[in-house]
This record gives sequence, C-alpha cells and structure tokens, in this order.
Amino acid sequence: MASGKVVGFVGLDQLSVKMASSLISHGYALQAFEISDPTIEELLKLGGTRCSSPCEAGRDVAALVVLISHVDQIKDLIFGDEGVLKALKSDTVLILRSTILPSALHKLEKDLAEIHEIAYIVDAYVSHGRSDAMNGKVIIASSGRPDAIARARPLLSAMCEKLFTFDGEISGASKVKMVTELLEAIHFIASVEALSLGTKAGIHPWIIYDIISNAAGNSWVFKNNVPLLLKGEVKHHILKSLVKELEIILDMAKSLTFPLPLLAASHQQLIQGVSVSTVCCEDDDDGTALIKVWESIYGVKFSDAANADAYSPEKLASEITADSKSVKRVGFIGLGAMGFGMATHLLSSNFSVVGYDVYKPTLIRFANAGGLIGNSPAEVGKDVDVLIIMVTNEAQAESALYGEYGAVSVLPPGASVILSSTVSPAYVSQLERRLHNEGKNLKLVDAPVSGGVKRASMGTLTIMASGSNAALKDAGLVLAALSEKLYVIKDGCGSGSGIKMVNQLLAGVHIASAAEAMAFAARLGLNTRILFDYITISGGTSWMFENRVPHMLDNDYTPYSALDIFVKDMGIVTRESSSWKVPLHLSATAHQLYLSGSAAGWGRQDDAGVVKVYEALTGVRVEGKPQALKKDVVLHSLPPEWPQDPLPDIKRLNGISSKVLIVLDDDPTGTQTVHDIEVLTEWSIQSLIEQFRKSPKCFFILTNSRSLSSEKASALIREICRNLASAAKSVDNIDYTVVLRGDSTLRGHFPEEADAAISVLGEMDAWIICPFFLQGGRYTIEDIHYVADSDILLPAGDTEFAKDASFGYKSSNLRNWVEEKTGGRIPASAVESISIQLLRKGGPDAVCQHLCNLKKGSVCIVNSASERDMAVFALGMIKAELMKKRFLSRTAASFVSSRIGIISKPPILPKDLGIARERNGGLIVVGSYVPKTTKQVEELKLQCGHFLRSIEVSVEKLVMQPIEEREEEISKAAQLADVYLKSHKDTLILTSRNLITGKNASESLDINFKVSSALVEIVKRITTKPRYILAKGGITSSDLATKALGAKCAKIVGQALAGIPLWQLGTESRHPGVPYIVFPGNVGDSRALAEVVRSWTRPTRLSSIKDILNNAEKGGYAVGAFNVYNLEGVEAVVSAAEEEQSPAILQIHPGALKQGGIPLVACCISAAEQASVPITVHFDHGTSKQDLVEALELGFSSVMVDGSHLSFNENAAYTKFISSLAHSKDILVEAELGRLSGTEDDLTVEEYEAKLTDANLAHKFIDETGIDALAVCIGNVHGKYPASGPKLRLDLLKELHALSLKKGVFLVLHGASGLSKELVKECISLGVRKFNVNTEVRKAYMDSLITPKNDLVHVMASAKDAMKAVVAEKIHLFGSAGRA
Repeated sequence: MASGKVVGFVGLDQLSVKMASSLISHGYALQAFEISDPTIEELLKLGGTRCSSPCEAGRDVAALVVLISHVDQIKDLIFGDEGVLKALKSDTVLILRSTILPSALHKLEKDLAEIHEIAYIVDAYVSHGRSDAMNGKVIIASSGRPDAIARARPLLSAMCEKLFTFDGEISGASKVKMVTELLEAIHFIASVEALSLGTKAGIHPWIIYDIISNAAGNSWVFKNNVPLLLKGEVKHHILKSLVKELEIILDMAKSLTFPLPLLAASHQQLIQGVSVSTVCCEDDDDGTALIKVWESIYGVKFSDAANADAYSPEKLASEITADSKSVKRVGFIGLGAMGFGMATHLLSSNFSVVGYDVYKPTLIRFANAGGLIGNSPAEVGKDVDVLIIMVTNEAQAESALYGEYGAVSVLPPGASVILSSTVSPAYVSQLERRLHNEGKNLKLVDAPVSGGVKRASMGTLTIMASGSNAALKDAGLVLAALSEKLYVIKDGCGSGSGIKMVNQLLAGVHIASAAEAMAFAARLGLNTRILFDYITISGGTSWMFENRVPHMLDNDYTPYSALDIFVKDMGIVTRESSSWKVPLHLSATAHQLYLSGSAAGWGRQDDAGVVKVYEALTGVRVEGKPQALKKDVVLHSLPPEWPQDPLPDIKRLNGISSKVLIVLDDDPTGTQTVHDIEVLTEWSIQSLIEQFRKSPKCFFILTNSRSLSSEKASALIREICRNLASAAKSVDNIDYTVVLRGDSTLRGHFPEEADAAISVLGEMDAWIICPFFLQGGRYTIEDIHYVADSDILLPAGDTEFAKDASFGYKSSNLRNWVEEKTGGRIPASAVESISIQLLRKGGPDAVCQHLCNLKKGSVCIVNSASERDMAVFALGMIKAELMKKRFLSRTAASFVSSRIGIISKPPILPKDLGIARERNGGLIVVGSYVPKTTKQVEELKLQCGHFLRSIEVSVEKLVMQPIEEREEEISKAAQLADVYLKSHKDTLILTSRNLITGKNASESLDINFKVSSALVEIVKRITTKPRYILAKGGITSSDLATKALGAKCAKIVGQALAGIPLWQLGTESRHPGVPYIVFPGNVGDSRALAEVVRSWTRPTRLSSIKDILNNAEKGGYAVGAFNVYNLEGVEAVVSAAEEEQSPAILQIHPGALKQGGIPLVACCISAAEQASVPITVHFDHGTSKQDLVEALELGFSSVMVDGSHLSFNENAAYTKFISSLAHSKDILVEAELGRLSGTEDDLTVEEYEAKLTDANLAHKFIDETGIDALAVCIGNVHGKYPASGPKLRLDLLKELHALSLKKGVFLVLHGASGLSKELVKECISLGVRKFNVNTEVRKAYMDSLITPKNDLVHVMASAKDAMKAVVAEKIHLFGSAGRA
C-alpha cells in the first residue's frame, strides 16, 4: 500500500514548484527527480527530497506527477530501467502532465492498465489563472476515468487553487489545452489586425489600447500582449512555436473532419510571419521585435504611431463637457432597444426630448414615458439644439437625414447632429462635409456607443466621440448624460467610428472564435459547461466569450444583439480594410461565418447563434446540458453490481451500535422506503427523551420545513438539533446521527438547513449528498442526477421540478448544483464524489477508505443506480462512522432504508389493517401543483369517476378574494365532504389546477401557505371519520397530519404503493388508527394515484359466496341464508350480521321475486355491497329454467337449481344446463337431490312426494352436473315439523359429508326452522355449511304486525327489530358470529 501523504514528481518546472508548495501546506511530503539544478533546489528549500532516478521518485507514494514534454520521453521516464514502473504500486495515482497527443495518452493508459496493472491514471493540464481573482495562481484541468478521478481529486485539489475535472477518459486535459491555445492564437491575430486597421485609420495605437481594454472587444490576450507588442518586447522567434502548436490542433481537427476556419486563417497569418521574419530578421539572432514582422506584413508603421505623442481621451472629454453649452431640446430618431433606453434616460435627466420611430407602438410607449413625439424625422428636427440618430445602418441614417421627410432640411441653424449608429468612418467623413455644405452651420458629432440595452437605459454607456471642438461642446452635456465612460478622439470626425470599428472587429472575431472553440470542444467530447468555467479564468477568455457562450450553453438565442448586426459591422471592417489596403484574413473569415449564419435564416437571432454554423456542418451540440438518455441502455452499460449483499453486515453493525439514526424530514414523503418506524410531528425535549428510551434504530421528525421561508427553516433545524442534544444527555448510552431527508428532485432549503444543523452539532467530516430514490425513478450517474420518465432518464435540471417557484435550479450535475445552491461558496471543483465504479468494483471497504480520506468539511456526492449500490455505500459509511468519522447527510428516502438495513415488503392493503369492510368513504385531499399531480388527478377522475365524488376548491377565492369568499368556499367544501363520506362515498377534495405564483420565492411560499391552511380548515370541519385519508403533496400531507388531525406521533406501517408511505395515526389524533396515505407530489406515473385509490376503495362487487363457504368449512361453522321479501328484511339481516361480525346470505325465493321484482334484487345487492361484513345474494328454489336464466342476469352471487321434482336423469340434465351457464359468469350453483316435504312461499310438497338423498346417486349427480353445493334431504322439511319433531338421518348426512369432502362441494340443509340447537350443532359437525332459514323470520315479521303502531315508520322499525333478533340468534347458533 502506497503512503497516503507522500507525493512524487518526475520532472519539475516553475508550475511544479508552486504545486509542491501547495502540497506541503496541505501536509504532504514530497520527493522528486529532476536534472535541472535551479528547480530542484527550489523544491529542496520547501522541504522536499531529491531522488536519483524516476524509479526512486515513484517509490511508496500516493501519487506520482510525471512531466512529459515529448512522446519520446515515455520510454525512459516510465518504461526504462530506472523508470517509474519499477516502483509504482497498483493503487498509486499516476498524474501525467504532458503536451503529447490524446492518441499517445490513450495508448500509454492502455499499456499501463492492461500490461502493468496501474489502475489510476489521470492527465493534467497545469497553468496559471488569468482572471483578476486567480491571476498567477495554479489552476488544473484534469481528466480520467471516474474511479481514477475520484482517487486523484483530493491530491489534485491540494496542488492548486482551482481544479476542473473532466470525467470520462484520459486526454481530456490535453484537449482543454488545445481549445485554450486555439482561442489564444485567434485572439492574438485579431489583436494584430485590430491594431493594423485602427492605426492605418489614423488612431493612435495606445488610444486604441486604452479604450478597447475597457470595452466589449477586450480579451486577456489583447490586454496583456498588446502593450508588450507595442513596446517591442515580444520577439519574432515565438512565431515558430505558435505555428507548431496550431499544427497539432489542426491535425486533430482534420482527423475528426472538423473545420476550424478561424484557426486556419490565424495559422496562415503566423506562417506568413515566419516567412517574413526569416527574411527581415536573418541577421538579428532572434532579437528582432515581432512588431517589425507585422509592420512588414500589414504595411503599417506601428512603432512610429505608438511613439507619437499620446493624450487621454477621457481627460479631453472632461475638459470639453466642462465647457459645454446647455441644451433646451433634443431630437431622437430611432427608438429601438438601445435608442429607447437612451431617450428615456435623457427624459429622466431633465432633457426635453422629442422622438420618432417607424414602429408606432414604440412611439406610444415613449409618449407614456413622458416624451414628445413627432410623426416624421422632419417633425423631430424642428427647433432642436441637438439631434441624435440611433438607427441600424447607413441607409437608415441617410433616410432619417435626407429622405423625403428628412430632418436636415428643417434643422435650425447651428444645430448639432450626434450620429450614434455604427457606420463606417468614410460615411461619417462624407456626412460631415454634406452638413457643412447646407450653409446653416450644422455640426456633426461622430459618437458610436457600446454597452447594451440595460446600460443604455441607465446612462452608463461607453461613447467614443469625435468631431470639431464646437460640435463636441454643443453636444457635450447630452453625451455626458448618456455615458459612464466618454472618450473624445482627436483627428476629426470619423475617429469615433474608427474606434467603434476596431472594437466591433475584435468583438465579432471573439464571438466567432468562441463558437469555433466550443463547437470543437463538443466534438472532442469535453463537458462544455466545465470548459466554459475553465476558459473564463484562463488566457483564452474574452469579454465576448464570457458574455455570449452562456447563450450557446443554454441553447438560448433570444436576440440581445442580432447576428445580422455583425454581418453589417464586419462588413464595415472588410470594406474599410480594402479601402486602406490592410489585409485582414481573420476578420474576413469571421465575416463569412456571420454571412453563413444569416443565409441559414438565423440573422435575427442572437449573434451567439453563429455557433449554429458549426453545429449544422458537423452535427455537434454545444449546449452544455446533460442529454436525456435511454434508461435501459444506461443501466446495462454500468459495471455489474457488488456481488455480496451488504444488508446482513449492516444489521450486524447496527446491532452492536447504540447510535440512533434521526431523520429530519422536510415533508412527510421521506418515509417512502421504511416500515415499522415511528414519526414524530413535534419535538419537545420530553418527546425526544421518550423516543430515545425506546432504543430505536431510527425515528423520523417531520419538520415540514419545505413549506417555510429559508430563515424560518434554519431556525427550526437549529431548535430541533438543540433539543436532540438536550434529550440525548438525559438518556444513558445514546448517540445519534442526523440525516436531513430532502426531495429526490433536489428541491428544498439547501445549504441553509445543513448550515443550521452544523451550527449546533459542530463541524462534520463531510456532508453527504445522496438524492437516489429507486421507487421514484431518481438515479445519479457520473454525478448527474436523472429523473426517469417511463423509459427515458431526464436530467433533473430539465424537469418540471427544476422550475419550482420556490426552489428552482438549473444544474443537473450535482457538483454544479452544489455550487449553484451555495452561491459559489462551495465551488463545483471542490465537491467530491463516490462513483458507481467505486461502489461496484471496490465495495464497502473502498467506500469507507474514500470517506476517511476526505478533507474535513468536504461535500461528497454519492452516485447510485440500484438499491445494492445504496446498501454498499451505507455499509461503507457505517464502517467509517465506527472509525469516529462524523457525517451530515442530505438524502432522499432510499438512503434511510439502506442505512438501517430495512428489507422492503409488499404494498399494504386495507385487509392487512383490518379495515376492509369499514363503511364510511375514504378522503383524498390534493394540494400539490406539480404537473405530474395534475396528470394523476385527471387519470383518477377518468378511472374512478363512477364511484368517486369530487369537490374542487377555488384557489383564486382562497388567495385573491375577500375573507368572506374564502370562508364560504371552505365551509361549502367541508359540508359536502361530510355528506359524501357518510354516504359511503370516497371523496376527492382538490384545489383548482390554475397555478398562482408570487413575484418571488417568498411570495410563492406565502400563497402555498394560504392554500394549505384552507385545506387544513376544511379537513378540520369534516366530522365524519373517513375509512382512510390520502394526502397528495408534501406540504399538504404534513399540514393535514399535524394541524387538521392533531397527530403527534404515527407509525409508518409500510407503503400503499412503491414510494408512497402509509402511516397509522396515533391515539392522540382525531382519528386514532385511521390509515394515512402520504402521496408525494413527484412520485408515480399518471396512473399511480388511481391505482392506490382503487385498491383502497371499498369493494363494489359482492363478496364471494365460495370464499364464505370455504371459510366455514375451514372453521367448522355454518352460514345462515335468510329469505327476505322487503327492505325491512334486508336491513334486519345485514344489521344483525354487522353487529355480530358474521357473514350472511340474503336469499330470494321465486315467489318473493315475482312480487318484489328487480328492485328487490337491487336492494339486496346494494345492501351487500355497502355492508361492512361479507354478504352475498342467493336465488333460491329455481324450478323454472326461464326464472333461472333471468336470475343469472340480475346480479345474484349464487343460484339454486331445484329439479327435485324431476326424475334423476331429467334433474341432472336440467341442473347441468344451468350450471354451465352460471359458471361462465362465475356464479355458484346449488342443487337438490331428493325432495323435501312441506310448504314454502305457497309451494307445497306432500309427504308422500318427499324422498331422501341417495348417496350413490349423489356421487353420480355431482360428477354429471359440476355443481358447487348440494342441498340434501335427510328428513328435514320446509315449514313446521310434525308434533313428533324432526327425524333426521344423521348417518346419511355423515356419508354425504364424506362424499362432499371428496368432491369439493358444500352441504346445504333447508328447513332449519324448528330444529333444536343440539341437532343444528350436530349437523354442523357433520358438514352442513349453509342453513336456509325462512319460517321463523317470517313469523317474527308477521307477529310484529299484531300490535298496532302509530305510524308506518314504527311498523317498519318494529318488524326489522323482530326479524333482526331471530337472525342474530341463528348466527350465534350456526357459529358464524365473529367470523367476518
């Protein structure tokens, strides 16, 4: 094992010395091999050790940095006799600082990995930062495979001020170097061209430098190299090295079939420079200044111009404005985006302004802003002191001044014209002469502007003005009012446009070069967002790069400055260069790129759209967003999962630890993956002490902090953490770990809650970020967080959740997300991560080692694509905690179940909780507004609308209308819900789907509170106890549980569906024991809500009579089948069954059906469906084929085919016919073999016609007919038994029971009325499972009518009570009481 605190170097330069110094400050020891004495001496002074060979430098080190400047060095430094391979361990990180081609790096990596088993190899491009903040500091771009980067990151971070990592494969850093050099080369040639054109136009080079270095045309190269160039401090010999570097890049582009026209043009300029320098500098021993070469090429005497007397344009402007005349009235032509801002700012500066624009709505806007308007340029030009022209081009300026209604003809004598449009210097010079020839002493100020729309409206533009002193003094106060920086350029009118032309040359080339660089980077496979961050602090940056590339990365071409403007402006550049005979190859190429973009139809889009030229030609996408991916393809591409199941070890280690996992849940949905755990909704110290005394492995505290403001959420977390600390001190041997459970789609108060927890709990070794949640389809792969949508993985930043009004974000890469949410306090480059490769190849021990090696206070992302990944991480984390490491985790739900070793169980159903037959309706409350919820509600109504009652609550009335309307809306919803729930109807209360948001996050949270509090009030006012409650949305479910239902503690019993927690409310709540389904707003597909409601609604179909009789067979009891004739009879049977918790059968005889008809059947079926115990409906004694066929269509659960009056063969055929029809409808069939004597419903069988069931024939009868139940004749009769009492053949019953068990049919005994209790019980013991009861119930009904009653309702009540008593008695006799 290599030493974790020793780093070796092979080859040193000045950057290496800086890296070494930084490592030492981080506590690392150093050893190095270098043949150059000066650099090794510097290392020794720092405390490093000198090595005699590369091999010695690589011995026992955690990392080895190898500097390779040429591919030929690889053989000696790495593979030679004293090369580093002789000493390297397999776990050493090899960091290659090289300038060799990516292909050579790939081959080297392959050889080292496959042949020499060196697993951790990264390449690093090390350079100096160039931004103001990073100037001169070491920055590193590194790349390699995820496991190598993960291992190297702490070391690389210790070497530099800023680290950029490009995951994927080695050579990314070399590619970053290529892109940076591409930009630097183009910017260098652009700077030379700009100086050439500007100087040729008569503008002092140092004036050009002073103005451009503070304008949009600036770049790092321009600002830092132009002074050296003008001073002659840059020598011509650098051209050859530049040419060589660019050849490498162009060769790479050629191999990729990728065009780099700007770089190619720059390369040709440099080649020409080499050619010229060979001639003009052959005797100068490389000492000739490079500026001499460019003078020869461009025909411009830079040196002479630079040495001419200079002046300060800003000072000159101050002098002129100090002596300027007052202006009474200003005319303004051209109220476009820039012009409107300028004109309205003049109004706010107390100028009287009259404006004109061809677009009439703009004139109305200007008038509304307080301006005067004219209907033509001529109307504007009357009586003005100063006329400003701010139009798009020369043609429009010409029309405004000299057109049919031009302003020149009406301008008063002595007026001044300020031309602020970007036009050519030649046009300005010509215009000045024409105005002079008008003979009215008209003066022209050439004053192009720069700065954009926002700065125009603020009066903070940069203005480059030129003209006569008289003209400048007349217009001075107006120019001063519009500008933050005002430059006055000498040498007459046209010089201002000359400076603007130079600025536009540079700006245009810089935008185009940014497009070329980013498109090339995309083709190279680099992460363009990370690259952008790198370039902005490197030598490749420019003002336009930093301003326009974000448009490219966001694929947003909203026109802040249209592409066609640069078609015009670069056209001015090329036209002027032709006029001045200055060859501008690079600028001309850039102009062609803009023309190509315009020709493709992108002219009116943002000028950053020039990148589309490259995208269209090559098929690349510069857009710096992770792309949507095929889920199956991605998951199958990952390495195999860690083979050993970590759960046994997790349970074992948790078992020996007294540490409690405390989950602070920012809404109730975090209980999505656990079961048999308690959740607290209040956190008093006493409540926490009680929890600790139970010695749980885990419990939840519902904070609901996501519904709070950031400040209140932070205060709440601090309060809970303080209470936890106090409670823990009161209980012996208690330690705990806090987890901040947050949203798996990255919404919530991060980092505020983490900061609040740390402020109480103390600094942690690391923050863990783990939003993986399998049940919700949330995966983190290569640090990018994805949300599954069917079979597609969408980057989280592209989902609806990222647009949340309160917690929105842009970044899908969790490193960038951390930087975004912390406002840059924690930069992306400082965020660590645990890769899927580490989890699946290294296992828990590798996780533990990685966590233990993290720098204290780090933030670490956990990648995960499966529950096994999560369990591997959890076990590694537990092991690290046993080594005294402390972590604060911000996670989704999956982490919690893995951390405590919970094994998932199937979804919980009503029958699992014993509420399957509860009668009241279930209550569904929907408050969530995410689009997913709205789709789920639509599907719920579609699938369940036939039994679901809906109440929509108007959000507008709750939030926007007077308090009286809010109260009325709340009251109406509560009253309706009560009615529906009491009517046994599942009831949906939902807020109207029109989303109302505030102007900011705080206002949106306030609106959410008003809506949520209204839902709380509605549920509070509902007096009926629901069968179950389902709350949709995190805030909604929390507020209902705590505020509406008064729950302080609940038990998490499991999930109603994957990812959907199910609680049982505690005894202190309004509805103790009621199931409470916490349905997150962001979980499940469009059908999930309907699926849960369907599984929890009361069954609307009849109970299965087969199940009822099967249970009776298993339990050794019988079920009563009671004949009913009216509503009172139906209610008597159901009411008695419910009170006695017994199954029962409602039985209709053909005579009763003839009188009661279909309404009687419907009444029975409805009562059975609404009953809280199993009730079925049976059609008895069907002697007519017609009656039975009709009965099969009426909804009966079972029918009796009575062919007992027929011969055996006729009976069998008759029964078989009906049996086949009934079984096709899943209806149970009972038949009779033998014949009972007696009378039932006017159907009489004489005693001489009666016959007992023949056991032998019963065998044959069952086989031939396929019946399910057999009504036997063993001496039983319908109606009353003779005075001598019943004479039952119990021996025959015993024989028939043996047969029934063999054949799988149930035995039925008709004529139970009049049997003694002893006989009934003996019949039950001998296998009778269904007793028909009619006579005694009828008698009770008839007897109740003898006593007169005052009202019909009293008659009904009396009859019902009388029958109910008989039914209850029989239920107890049959043994079915308590069996429901």
